Amino acid sequence: MKVILIVIGIIILTIVVFVIYRVVIIKRQSSKLNAQRFDRIEELYNKLESGHPLVEQDILPYAENLLTRETTFQLLSDHNKTHIFPKEYHTLIRGAESSLANWLEFPTELDACPDNIEHLERVTWDFDGKNNLVHYEVFKYRMNEPHWAAKDGWILGVVGPYFDDSKPYDIPQATFSRTSSKLDEVTPYEEAKWVHENISMQR
Repeated sequence: MKVILIVIGIIILTIVVFVIYRVVIIKRQSSKLNAQRFDRIEELYNKLESGHPLVEQDILPYAENLLTRETTFQLLSDHNKTHIFPKEYHTLIRGAESSLANWLEFPTELDACPDNIEHLERVTWDFDGKNNLVHYEVFKYRMNEPHWAAKDGWILGVVGPYFDDSKPYDIPQATFSRTSSKLDEVTPYEEAKWVHENISMQR
């Protein structure tokens, strides 16, 4: 009996140590990622803070980049300068695309930005049976070798919920991707419904 208790204690201790290790590692990785994200927009941030005059061409490289697009719009909004954000990127789909890329870059997800990403369709349904519509933007993305997800081909990612009055760069509450949801195995509607029921409705 004593030996069994010792074995159980060792197992529990091992699990606790592993969980603590994972939390510490993820925290360090997240801090590193946040520093990298600031580095990407630091020059723009400094110009905005100093009142340096900017035009749309100055913003274009940041808007083109999936990983800086969303943050750039937020920075401009904080400085009342969204009028110089490039119009071709001032759409809900472009904002959703950037949101998904930033989410996938987290170390607990892909730990990388997708090498390819494409919008597939908007999935819409009546939220409560009273003609209150909810929308989810569904994308497909893939990774190149040597990333571990390269073997999976096109994977689905969902961003939302959005509503009829949602604006570009409104913060979506349920950006999510099950990396097991391959395009040839799950439909965009099925994936959006799963995210709605298991992510959005649980928050």
